[in-house]
Amino acid sequence: MAKRTLLASFLILVVWILADMLLHNYFLAPLYQQNTSLWRPLNQMNVTLVFAVRLVLLGTFVATYTWFVRPRTLGTGIAFGALTGLTLGVAVGLGTYIHSPIPLTMAWAWFFAAIAKSVVAGMIVGLLLRQKPRNA
Repeated sequence: MAKRTLLASFLILVVWILADMLLHNYFLAPLYQQNTSLWRPLNQMNVTLVFAVRLVLLGTFVATYTWFVRPRTLGTGIAFGALTGLTLGVAVGLGTYIHSPIPLTMAWAWFFAAIAKSVVAGMIVGLLLRQKPRNA
């Protein structure tokens, strides 16, 4: 189980990094450029903190699924991912829009990206961390 947990965690990390690169560097780049006063310049961003936050989110996602979700199946993994993504999407996308003057388009992009990334993470844990059926 430990090897599968590490593999699932690694795959989720790769998916999240790739999704973030596509979302932020390509799709949302024009919006970021239109609102430069809202963002730190790239050379002032704390890359260590970015990865620390990502690892904490990853760890809590995998641990919560492993410890509390039963039965652990593909279906429950997807459902867990969707619910987690909805929570993160509301907090990050819409929550930021409430407090900061970001464009509504960006808020919705962050909202849907959180859901999509979490559903994919749910698929990964659902496939790799399945419970073995007990023999009767």
